[in-house]
Amino acid sequence: MAILVFEDGSVFRGKSFGYRGVASGEVIFNTSMMGYQEELTDPSYYGQILVSTYTQIGNTGTTPQDCESDRTYLGGFIVKEYLDYPSNFRSKESLDSFMIRHRVVGMSDIDTRMLVRRLRIKGSMMGIVSSFDEGEDELRKRLQKAPVLVGRDIVTEITAKQAYDFDESRWSIQRGYERMANQDGPMVAVYDFGVKRNILRSLVSAGMRVRVFPCTTPVGELLKSEYKGVVLSNGPGDPVALSYIIENARELIRNNKPILGICLGHQILGLALGGEAIKLKFGHHGANQAVLNVKTHGVEVTVQNHGFAIRPESVQDRVHITHINLNDRTLEGFYHKDRPILSAQHHPEASPGPREAGYLFREFARLVHERA
Repeated sequence: MAILVFEDGSVFRGKSFGYRGVASGEVIFNTSMMGYQEELTDPSYYGQILVSTYTQIGNTGTTPQDCESDRTYLGGFIVKEYLDYPSNFRSKESLDSFMIRHRVVGMSDIDTRMLVRRLRIKGSMMGIVSSFDEGEDELRKRLQKAPVLVGRDIVTEITAKQAYDFDESRWSIQRGYERMANQDGPMVAVYDFGVKRNILRSLVSAGMRVRVFPCTTPVGELLKSEYKGVVLSNGPGDPVALSYIIENARELIRNNKPILGICLGHQILGLALGGEAIKLKFGHHGANQAVLNVKTHGVEVTVQNHGFAIRPESVQDRVHITHINLNDRTLEGFYHKDRPILSAQHHPEASPGPREAGYLFREFARLVHERA
């Protein structure tokens, strides 16, 4: 038995799977039909409770190759139907076993369609899920003490402990992951706010050498001449709470380094340019978000995972807006008018989802090579 209690007092009951425990956090939903392992290990989900809109979860099992980091970040995972017998030639472990090992609380046999409708109407809410027979009142008391996302610096809790080099390319079914030295390629520095491995792989596959730095690294280290470009990575939480990172981004902008911002990194760039951040009602989480490419007038289906955005009108005098979300007209990408800076709110590295936006890594590589 498992129980989910929301901050508005509503209660849902179902079955327990995964780790037996209690987890609280903002409850959000993801519309992807695949890729639950990548979602579980995406640092941008730190401390949240994720509801999958796809009805059957667990049928492909898990494999170490599909992890986007060394650990899980979700507090809880809620699904309609959990399947404990995976059918997948790549599977090494069941999802239940994976979640137990990584201490992720699971809940199944719940009407996720009704749950998602509630979140769409009311917006993302704080919730607490328990796989124990606890009273609703006790869970409500615990939920009242749970930390919220707004105004909180989560990045320092999950960033790399020390700098490291990364040389793994993107996966292929013929060769899997390969090591690519790229000895003649330019070196780029990645500010780690919760970076996904496939961002690093995409940079390597675009011909660059990659060195990853903790978010607390003094900006002067990244301004050294050996680093021909800087990537501001994805990550969790409220960008406004990261004043020290925003100031570092301003310094990078002033020094005319080629910069690529992704997701949280995109928001950091927007704030560094004087923009305004907003909290979205229920965020964008999924692999089917339609984005308009303003330059080509084409539509790109993108992967997204964020709860905040930058108001387009707050930065449009300093940047060329390149991408707009077709669902709510939020800002999805820009080029700076005078500096070698490009930015995307969506995830061009995918994992999971379509790779239509992957050309952004090649665009960044072009900027880096032009100024190397």
